[in-house]
Amino acid sequence: MNSRSLALIAALAGLGGAAGYYFVTKQRTIAPVGVEVPSPAATTTDPGAAPATQLAAVIPEFRLADGDGALRSLKDDWKGKALIVNFWATWCAPCRREIPLLNRLAADRAKDNFQVVGIAIDFRDKVLAYAREMQIDYPMLIGEQDALDAAAAFGVDAVGLPFTIFTDTSGRVIALHMGELTADEADLILGAVSDVNAGRTDPAQARQAIAAALAGLPPKTEQKSGG
Repeated sequence: MNSRSLALIAALAGLGGAAGYYFVTKQRTIAPVGVEVPSPAATTTDPGAAPATQLAAVIPEFRLADGDGALRSLKDDWKGKALIVNFWATWCAPCRREIPLLNRLAADRAKDNFQVVGIAIDFRDKVLAYAREMQIDYPMLIGEQDALDAAAAFGVDAVGLPFTIFTDTSGRVIALHMGELTADEADLILGAVSDVNAGRTDPAQARQAIAAALAGLPPKTEQKSGG
């Protein structure tokens, strides 16, 4: 473990413990692909205060170790699957709240060719222990600096956890959901991705449909947590 990784994760964990990262639970944000969008921190305070990011159009190439220590690639190991890629950490309260929903999605959506993959920006021993405790049923990739680099490869440079990336079966990035995912949001997004997979619409139309549908949902309730 290098000192940079340790410092970054310690800093993120400190923020998570102090504020519970509750600010991201108030956001319902779908980032457009190939267009600069404000970071989660910027959307929480001053939209011009933080640098923008540009979301990748397709799954980027990177490899992270899974629970058994084998290096895995989203592009290669789950080729032909529509992915639900959830970036999280054990110390992040909204991340922990999402896990039962992600377990259900992994079980219920497998028949529709969806695959949930977790990417933990965290210490390996803590992730493995928590995954056993929570009986996480989907593949887990784990990293420190390399997991932060994976987030950056997707175009998410300012990491506020959790966030979830949705792709179609061709590996195209359809949406980035910043903050805690709800069942209603997941159903709307996955319905739009299914339409892309079936050829009923294209990614740009799907993103417009997702944004419009999410805008019609009731506002989220603010959830504060101490970690």
